[in-house]
Amino acid sequence: MDVESVRAFVAAAESGRLGDAAAELGISQQAVSKRISALERVVGVPLFTRTPRGVRPTLDGEVFLPHARAVLRAVERAARSVRPDHRALRVDVPNRRTAPSTALRAFHTAHPEIPLEVVTLPENHLLGALEAIRAGAVDASFRAVPLAHADLPDDVRTARAVDSALELLTGPQHPLADHRELAPPDLSGHRVWVPGISRGTEWARFYRDLAEEFALSIDGAGPHFGDEALLELLANSPTPATLVGSGDHYLWPGHYDLRRLPLRNPTPVYPHRLLWSTTNDHPGLADLRAFLKAAHEPVPHPRWEPTWA
Repeated sequence: MDVESVRAFVAAAESGRLGDAAAELGISQQAVSKRISALERVVGVPLFTRTPRGVRPTLDGEVFLPHARAVLRAVERAARSVRPDHRALRVDVPNRRTAPSTALRAFHTAHPEIPLEVVTLPENHLLGALEAIRAGAVDASFRAVPLAHADLPDDVRTARAVDSALELLTGPQHPLADHRELAPPDLSGHRVWVPGISRGTEWARFYRDLAEEFALSIDGAGPHFGDEALLELLANSPTPATLVGSGDHYLWPGHYDLRRLPLRNPTPVYPHRLLWSTTNDHPGLADLRAFLKAAHEPVPHPRWEPTWA
């Protein structure tokens, strides 16, 4: 069933004249007549009675009319749902607990009028994000970018968005648990477990460079049974610790007594950038970029970040 034929039927039924329907639709009267005839062939019954004054719906046409109107309303809703000025701003984050998600919550609080959808892509790495941005699957993505800007696609732009200062998260039995803060070399000789590091990703490169810089043992071996299982393990073991960002959002039972220990002198920084396509015209994207620019607070020196950041 052709939607434009349904539209012609509704216009003719409401106006009572094929000429008026043609004027409303911006087509010829002959085209209106052909579309209605095609629709009648599809439904298998006459929909109009022709009269000297115009047309009026048959009994079957009267029955069909409210359904035809519903079809047109559904088509309009479907089209409107994907228009940039109507659909939600779709933003990719690597993890729902990390600092970019926290920044998006603050953006939503500041701009509740902008519908927002937060997703994590199945291809959860920089190349997957670039493909999704260029395909229009997401409007923007938070990623560390271990590339020179010249190596990015010509239609993709990036700007520094969220600097995430790293902290050591330990249980109460860990040898370093009673410190107020630590320097990165203090972690040398201790097992730092960051389960789920995927080879070839930007965060794998970040942790590799961090480990090499400060002679650390960062274990990315799995399996990763989820953040809740990791927090429970930290609470009940004196051996492992993990790294989290200062803006990451984790909750645990009070009796776990976990400790978040800031790393200082220097502070390792995970450099989240916002990526977007120059061809994307979603009106909320400019508001997001302006908000992140105004809210961005670089971690004070001394700090460490990869040379590629």
